[in-house]
Amino acid sequence: MRLIMLGPPGAGKGTQAALVSSSRGIPAISTGDIFRANIKNETPLGLQVKEITASGGYVPDEITNEIVKNRLAEDDAARGFLLDGYPRTTGQVEALDAMLAEAGHALDAVVELTVDTDEVVGRLLARAVEQGRADDTEEVIRARMRLYAEETAPLAAVYKERGLLHRVDGMGTVDEVTARIDKVLAKVTGSGPQTD
Repeated sequence: MRLIMLGPPGAGKGTQAALVSSSRGIPAISTGDIFRANIKNETPLGLQVKEITASGGYVPDEITNEIVKNRLAEDDAARGFLLDGYPRTTGQVEALDAMLAEAGHALDAVVELTVDTDEVVGRLLARAVEQGRADDTEEVIRARMRLYAEETAPLAAVYKERGLLHRVDGMGTVDEVTARIDKVLAKVTGSGPQTD
C-alpha cells in the first residue's frame, strides 16, 4: 500500500502515520525525519540541507525529491509506504509521480485529516505551554495553518481529480480517528490491517 497523509499542524498526522505504519506493515516516511537523519549522518545531501536551513532558507524541491527518492529505494519501502510531509508542492507531486512510474508503482490513496482550526490552535497552544515553546504564539500558529492551507489546497485538488483523495475527520480521540482511517483504507484495498 502506497499512501500520502495530509493535514495541518496539530491534526495528529504523526500519531496516525505511526499507527497506520504499524497496522499495515509499511514504513511511515516523514521528510522532516529524513532531513534530520541525513544531517546527523552528515551525508552529502544532509550537509546541503544543513547549510540551507542554517541560513533560514527553504529546502529546494530538487533536494527534497532526491532525499525522498533515496528513501523510497530502501528495502523496507518495496512493499509500500506512507509519506508524511511530502509532497508539499505541485512540483513535488510531479517528481513523486515520476519516481513511482519508474518503479512501476502508483499511489493507492491520499488521506487528508480535516480539523477544526480553533480547536487545533487551542491544542497547539496547550502543547507549546507544556513543552516550553515560547515562540509558538497564537499568531504564529494561525500563520502556519494559513500557509498549510495555501500550500496544500492545490495538492488536495490534484489528488481529488485523480480520485485518490479521502478526507477523514481528524477530530475526536486517537482511536476514533484511527477507526475512520482504517475504514477508508479497507475500502481502498479491500482488506483490513495486517495482523501477525
